[in-house]
Amino acid sequence: MAFTLRPMRETDILLLAAWMVETPLWQRYGLTIPKATSGFENGLAQNHWLITVEVDEDVCGFAWGIPKGSFGRSPYLRLIGVRADQAGSGIGVALLDEIERQSAQVASDLFLLVSDFNTRAQHFYTRQGFEQVGALSGYVLPDVTEFIFHKRVK
Repeated sequence: MAFTLRPMRETDILLLAAWMVETPLWQRYGLTIPKATSGFENGLAQNHWLITVEVDEDVCGFAWGIPKGSFGRSPYLRLIGVRADQAGSGIGVALLDEIERQSAQVASDLFLLVSDFNTRAQHFYTRQGFEQVGALSGYVLPDVTEFIFHKRVK
């Protein structure tokens, strides 16, 4: 399957938010269309790395990196998402590769958080060379531990 990575546009935001709020992972975190929309708009305004994926002109994935989002020093992968009907197509790997490429231009390390219940994501990041280096209990939700993952990108 052919897909295209490109910078996110404001016109992508509602399309992405619409399927994100239908995703069980983000439902657990209480994501709404207004919250998703506001978040993406703020990210664009702050020049975060917001990358969108298109398949046949259909927006079906994104990655959001913050250049100095980890400890004010290293890039942080805030979110990555692939619409359920495109899972397993290589889109997630391509998005992560692009965030890693951009990260390597500004630092040696990339960090991200993965929820304790999201074992699929934990396996994905481990296969991509990330290592769990810590855990934050109740950091985002009181009943969820967020695992800290790290990878050297240079």
